[in-house]
Amino acid sequence: MNKKILAAAAIFAAAAALGYALFKRSGNKKPAGKKITVNMKSQATTVPGQGVGSAYMEQVKLIKEELADKYEVTENAHIKADITHYHTINLGYFLGRPFATSNGSSVGYVHMLPETIETSLKLPKFAKSVFYKYMIKFYDSMDYLVVVNPYFIGRLEQYGIDRKKVTYIPNYVSSEKFHPVSAEEKMKLRDKYGIPRDKFVVVCAGQTQVRKGFFDFVEIAKQRPDMEFAWAGGFSFGAITDGYKEISKIMENPPANLKLLGIIPRDDMNEIYNLGDVMFLPSFEELFPMTILEAMCVNVPILLRDLEIYNDILFDFYYRETSIEGFINELVKLRDNHAYYHNGVEASIRGNAFYSKEHVVKMWDEFYTKVHEKR
Repeated sequence: MNKKILAAAAIFAAAAALGYALFKRSGNKKPAGKKITVNMKSQATTVPGQGVGSAYMEQVKLIKEELADKYEVTENAHIKADITHYHTINLGYFLGRPFATSNGSSVGYVHMLPETIETSLKLPKFAKSVFYKYMIKFYDSMDYLVVVNPYFIGRLEQYGIDRKKVTYIPNYVSSEKFHPVSAEEKMKLRDKYGIPRDKFVVVCAGQTQVRKGFFDFVEIAKQRPDMEFAWAGGFSFGAITDGYKEISKIMENPPANLKLLGIIPRDDMNEIYNLGDVMFLPSFEELFPMTILEAMCVNVPILLRDLEIYNDILFDFYYRETSIEGFINELVKLRDNHAYYHNGVEASIRGNAFYSKEHVVKMWDEFYTKVHEKR
């Protein structure tokens, strides 16, 4: 009798253990039909005229519109979500992360590294040291990281961050917001911004700072009075911007053929790209400029400084050079050689197609699914 009781007890205990294990396992899964919650954390849009804000708006819009059946997206909500996606590295986010991610996973978006700040802002040495250490600490505290350029996976590893937690997903720009306009509309836009209709127009978009190659852009404008140049952007970070005093002097008295348009609202940026014949960005340091994707949507040739970071993301979608003389030669060739210009347009169109909505949204869906399932 005792043996039967012991046997029954053993069976009951085993069944209870199995039931508890199944309960625990099912508790980590979403009930059928329930959406995965993603809380987007960002303060990027509080500073106008910077690409991080544009990237944030595009990514959130993409998930909300294309994956609404699977994900419930909130922005800066005080909730415990399945996935908390940090687009900026605010101290408040860092301090509140244990609560926000107690029932889920954290994802950090890498839009900057110490070296990109070094050539953008003028900060006291001590402030730089503290800020750079905090930046890496913030990234390291995340369960997962997303970079917009695969080149930066290795850079993060050099800072001691495990490359296994890093995923590459490129930026995306909506072709509904950025698109070509007719030749007639192009001329009307030149009238609107005070740019001659009959000139070859070179456009740049970005913050007015040393890193963006602002001084090279101005020098090229001086050397080519037969062309018209326009720069859309300003001091998004005010007086701490690198080169603030020198650039301010140029703004007071720019070359006659250079239009400094200031910070343009993003809703109007399609006009800026369309009034130009070429998009020229002479930056010395970048991750993946949103302005390049936006200009590709407009189907104008792209001319950039020859940087290693572009090799794995822009392939042969653009023209490249390394010096002021080289840039001038390229611009003259684009103006005078119709076949060369047409090739640049075709390259831009191919680049736009490569970073299509369908391709990028699939990458985000696969990534978020992986993050949720692993949790």
